[in-house]
Amino acid sequence: MPGRSSNQNITRRLRHRLPVRVWHWINLWCLIVLLLSGLQIFNAHPALYWGSASNFDAPWLEMYAMRAADGSIDGMTALGPWQFTTTGILGYSGDSVRGFPGWATLPSYQFLSMGRLWHFFFAWLFAISGALFALYALLSGHFRRNFWLDGHDWRGLGRNIINHAKLRFHDHAGKYNSLQKLSYLSVVFMALPLMIVTGLCMSPTINAAAPWLLDLFGGRQSARSIHFITAFSLVLFAVVHVAMVLLSNPLRQLRGMITGRVPRSSSSSDSESPS
Repeated sequence: MPGRSSNQNITRRLRHRLPVRVWHWINLWCLIVLLLSGLQIFNAHPALYWGSASNFDAPWLEMYAMRAADGSIDGMTALGPWQFTTTGILGYSGDSVRGFPGWATLPSYQFLSMGRLWHFFFAWLFAISGALFALYALLSGHFRRNFWLDGHDWRGLGRNIINHAKLRFHDHAGKYNSLQKLSYLSVVFMALPLMIVTGLCMSPTINAAAPWLLDLFGGRQSARSIHFITAFSLVLFAVVHVAMVLLSNPLRQLRGMITGRVPRSSSSSDSESPS
């Protein structure tokens, strides 16, 4: 039968090796739990400062509630000198004063100690898995093959930016383009280490053992602020990443990250992807 014969001729190429896939899914769940539990911790004092101490008169970010003239309670978010009414989302939601709403925190109700337990456990899991993956990426050549930008990548960077802005996506035999490489390099070797190190600055034990670490970031409150900003930069990266997947054959992309293999297109190279 012609249909059956054509199905038998379909070949699949390797797109993601097992360590890459395992690390991807561990990262996904770790980052979800870290974000939700981190917001629980933030809710205990929903304000951010620069420097070594909390200057209650000069937070650069603050979420709070205030009573309006008619007796109602408004949730407010202040970013420097600017103030915004954010009732129901930030500052006041679910008839309670809290920075982030219950649906965005783990656990959903106010429970600081439990939030810390979740956060610290998954932070260590995240850091250990990241260190193991970095070791694998260096020893196996994954970093050199997939992340390192050569002259061709730099010359094509502008074209890739334009193509992504126009929502034009091309599969180059399963290899990352220059824009993807720069994005992953920034996340893996800048944002993730920065988030881990600033997170360590929140530990009194680390503060006592390595006080120079706090000095490096300008104080405990500065480290907390950088930790918060870095976390939300990763959220932004994740949102863009998911959007790109949804816009570029999502079922094929998901299958590749689960099974490691995707159907080989007629224009693809016969060699397997080196990821």
